[in-house]
Amino acid sequence: MGKKSLQLQQLNSKMLGFTSLKQVAIPPTGWIKAIRTAIGMSMQQLGNKLKISKQAVLNIEKREKDGSITIKSLREIARATDMQLVYGFVPNDGSLDALIEKRATELATQIVMRTANTMKLEDQANSKKRIETAIKERAAEIKNEMPKTLWD
Repeated sequence: MGKKSLQLQQLNSKMLGFTSLKQVAIPPTGWIKAIRTAIGMSMQQLGNKLKISKQAVLNIEKREKDGSITIKSLREIARATDMQLVYGFVPNDGSLDALIEKRATELATQIVMRTANTMKLEDQANSKKRIETAIKERAAEIKNEMPKTLWD
């Protein structure tokens, strides 16, 4: 088993744990404010734990809501509220393998169709089935080689 394959397997298994979290809706006020109010903690109390002002807490909550908060700030809030920040990425296609498969098929289709169009112009067109087979074969080669051009 190659190094890249092992890396893919390890990342896939880690990402699998996040898959169910795709369905979790972020509270409209943001996590920080939602949690703070749910546990009955005032901005002043959170500020005291973080050694910042009430206004600074308000600014942090605004930054979270508009998406400009830093991971460092989120970690500090988590620590101050006796929680743990968990973040990760979840491939839209379900796994890294599926992501690579999709991209390899797209690239293979471009390559094969370019050749097929040239052959068609030379009156040597291939059948639809032959083109589909060529795309599958080329996609498998691309997946095995994992060239840097896969993501161009």
